[in-house]
Parts: sequence; C-alpha cells; structure tokens
Amino acid sequence: MSAKTTDSPVIPFTSMRQLVGPLAAIIVGIFMVILDSTAVNVAIPALVKDFDSTLSAVQWTVTGYALAQAAVIPLSGWMTDRFGAKQIFIVSLALFTLGSILCAFANTAEQLIAFRVVQGIGGGMVIPIAFAMTYLLSPPEKAGSIMGLMGMPILLAPALGPIVAGYLVDYVKWEWIFLINVPIGIIGVVLCLLLLPKLPKKAFTSLDLWGIALGPLAFAGLSYGLSEGAASWTSDKTIIGLAVGTVALVAFIYVELTRKQEPLLELRVLRSPLFTRGIIVQWVLQFVMFGIIFTVPYFMQMLMGMSAFHAGMWTLPQAIAAGVFMPIGGRLYDKIGARPLVLTGLTIVAAGAFLISRIDPTDSAWSFLVPRAMLGMGMGLSFLALNTHLIQSAPANLVSRVTSLTSATQQVVTSFSVAGLTTLIVSRTTFHAGEGEQVMPDATTHAFHDAYLALVGLAIFGLLLAVTLKRPQTTGLQTPAHLTDMG
Repeated sequence: MSAKTTDSPVIPFTSMRQLVGPLAAIIVGIFMVILDSTAVNVAIPALVKDFDSTLSAVQWTVTGYALAQAAVIPLSGWMTDRFGAKQIFIVSLALFTLGSILCAFANTAEQLIAFRVVQGIGGGMVIPIAFAMTYLLSPPEKAGSIMGLMGMPILLAPALGPIVAGYLVDYVKWEWIFLINVPIGIIGVVLCLLLLPKLPKKAFTSLDLWGIALGPLAFAGLSYGLSEGAASWTSDKTIIGLAVGTVALVAFIYVELTRKQEPLLELRVLRSPLFTRGIIVQWVLQFVMFGIIFTVPYFMQMLMGMSAFHAGMWTLPQAIAAGVFMPIGGRLYDKIGARPLVLTGLTIVAAGAFLISRIDPTDSAWSFLVPRAMLGMGMGLSFLALNTHLIQSAPANLVSRVTSLTSATQQVVTSFSVAGLTTLIVSRTTFHAGEGEQVMPDATTHAFHDAYLALVGLAIFGLLLAVTLKRPQTTGLQTPAHLTDMG
C-alpha cells in the first residue's frame, strides 16, 4: 500500500458561519445531479416522438445513466483518497455539466444514450463525496443537524425534477432539460473552487481493475438482454446479452470475494444473513418505487392525454408524503427497529401500486392522488429504517463499505426496473393485441396494468421477506458508512 498526504490541516470548521459557503457549494452540486435523475422520465414520450424511436430504445437514456452511476460510485472512495475530495468533486461536476451540453445537442437516440452515460459518470461520485465532505467539515457537536440539512435537496430535487422537465418539454424544448444544468454547473464549479477548503489526501490501495471491468459489463449485459427480450427471448441479441452478463457477473463475484486488498464492492458483507435479507428488501423497494416513477408519467401522457407538465405535477403527492414520513420513520426506528416500519411501509406501497393498476385512461387524474401519496408514505417509513438496519447488521470490520455497496446496487436495480418493466409492457401489449384488442389504447392499457400488478407481486414478496428481519445487536452507535467512506 502506498500513501500520500498533503500539508493541509484536517478541518472541521468551528462555527456554522464558516460552513455556510462550503455547504452552499456542495448543495448546488448535489441538487443539480439529483434533479436530473428524475427529470428525463417525464420527457420519454417527447424523446420517442422527436427521435422517431421506440420506448424500448429510449428507456436506455434512463438505464444507461443509472448503470454509469453504479459503475463509478464504488470508485469515489479510492479517487478521493488518491486525488483529494475537492478535486474529484469539481471534476465530477464539470463532467456532468459537459455531459448535459452534449445531451442537449444529441441528434439521435443513440447519441443521447451515450451522452447520458457521460452524465452518469460525472454525477455518480457527487453524492457520496458531498456527504463525506460535509461530515468532515462540520463541527462534531453539530454534525447530525447539518447532515439533516443535506437531506433537504435529496428530498426536494426528485419532486421538482419532473415538474421542471414537464414545463420545459411543453413550453420550451426538451433540450432545455439538459441546458438548464449548464449555468448551475458552472456556478457550482466556481463556488467549489472559491469556497471549498482543500481536504487532505489519504492512504490508498491499488485499484481493483478487474472489478471495474467486470461489474459494468455484467450489469449492462443483463440489462441489455432483459430489454431485448421485449422483441424475442430467443433472439441472438437477447441470448448474447444475458449470456455475457451472466458470465461476467459470476466472474465479478469471484474476483470480489477472493481479492485480498479492498475490492470494488465488498460482497463479503452478504455472508451475514441479516444483512442479505435486508438488502434484498431494499432492492425490492427500489425496484417498485422507481418502476412507478418511470411508468406512470408515460401512462399519463400517452394514454390519458396529459401534458408533460401536468404529468410531472403528479409527482408532488408522492414526494410530499415521503418528506413528511421519512423523519417519522427515522425517529421510530430507534424505538421499534426496522421490521415494523418496513412491514408497514411495504404494505402501503403494495396497496398503492394495486390502486394504480385499477386506473383506466378514462379516469380523472385525481385517481392518482391517494395511491401516489401512499407510495410516498410507504417509502418514507421504510427508507431510513432499511438503510440504518443495513449499517447496523453488517460485520463491524466491513461497515465502512456498506454505503458503497448499497448505493451502487440501487442504481443497478433501477436499471433493471426500467429495462424489465419496458420489456414487460411491450411484450404484454403484443400479447393483448394478439387477442384482438386495439394497440391503442386497450392493449397498451392492459399491458400497463399487468406491469403494475407485477410490482404489487414483487412488493408482496418483499413483505414476506421483511417478516424475517431481526433487530441487529449493537454495542453502541456506529458511524454511518457514507460518513466514514467516501465510496
């Protein structure tokens, strides 16, 4: 192992006034990245039309972005140790901004997908580094409250993303979903250069090159094979994608489990049954929640005739409910543990998804109010409880690597959710049309209903698994992994 340090002192600041400038610079960066993560969902119908493409192709603007983030999130810890947190944070913001410019000038769906990958590579490191820097800079006695403030843009940005994107799609052009990032990105980079102190570098191990190569290949291959299944499960593209993805995944798991120095993803933590059950429940929740976020705006616009802005506005009930119930879930966790909260949350999520599956294109948009609020309520109760449960149930010697694993795999699950549901909707549309239904709206409506019911079934599976969750035995408070490891 080699080590390098700078002569910069280890901060934290001693007062809130000193922290205002650096905190503002950090928040600008993470707000921009999170805003963009949900904005594109509302623009999918416009992109399909403008590029004269298909949903199966255009969904890769979301899938590719998520996979790119999954690839670089585990690298953030090594990169900041090697080059410094401030430097990597600035480079990440600059790359995200460059990717935004490229996306705005894309002439084909393929170009947009490629440029979204550039965006994802830039944006993937922003959030873990932002939280780590905030913790390092904060006065110890105020770290908890300051970290709580950082949660505000994480809650607010996903709600505003579809609304802002919907307005731009309807009243300007979809290109402005990306161009709006340019001035924000430039301001963020300038603020970081001027206001962020230079944090010391740390000791670093050799980079897990095999992990870097095999991980993205595995997840991209599986996502590609899954999406190609919409056309035919026996086609060469589908078989090759699934085969390459599976072989790469097996090799990736072997490499990560046998690597003596720090692996890209610490898979050994999955040897804890308590942790493994918890993270599978988290994946189920992520799959269901993002599946709804991705599919409902398309249903609203293509089948109910809503504008993009109108469809984007209907993310608010879910976001508001999540914002209200997330702190409640956090407080209750200390008293009752994760299992009651997760059981309650997933029950509400399953019920909300079922109610959405009963909505027809002829129904009022207000039909979405209660079920989307239920989804936000369920996510709010479950989210913090599951994350805290995973940290506390991990082996003590591996706890600092938990957030890197959970963050990266959540992005992979997001990509599988988008690819899988797109494939299901396309294939079920073909099935219902084959039974004599008109493609629009009848066959497509029933295909969406099938997709929502599949999410209900998955939520019920997560519910049954959540019954087995047990409260971890802790000897004291553990520092959350995202604060001890920038990865």
